[in-house]
Amino acid sequence: MKTDQMTPRQLANMQRLFAMPFSELYPLYVTKVQNKGRSETELRTVLSWQTNLTGTQLDAAISSGESLQEFFEHVHVHPNVVLITGTVCGVKVQEVEDPLMRNIRYMDKLVDELAHGKAIERILR
Repeated sequence: MKTDQMTPRQLANMQRLFAMPFSELYPLYVTKVQNKGRSETELRTVLSWQTNLTGTQLDAAISSGESLQEFFEHVHVHPNVVLITGTVCGVKVQEVEDPLMRNIRYMDKLVDELAHGKAIERILR
């Protein structure tokens, strides 16, 4: 969806998401993948691939309390994220215009693929 076509409420929701601490989102991802029989280690592998963060750097990002916007400002997103396609919450990730929202949707899509049993080798394009 194009930002200029969004309602004021949708824009406010997007800004609220951008301000959400990564430390609040991470446990939700852990729960999601563990409920589907996957491990936190696999989740960390997927997140590290997308963000080019080491395990220690990922731990620091989780404990820092930084927002998703701040988190994505200092990571170097893997160049192959553009190969991620599909739908998250009814939105095609490859069609999201806002770069920050697109990175968040890429992360959601990777976590979804992991939770749905896709092999790590296929997730890490």
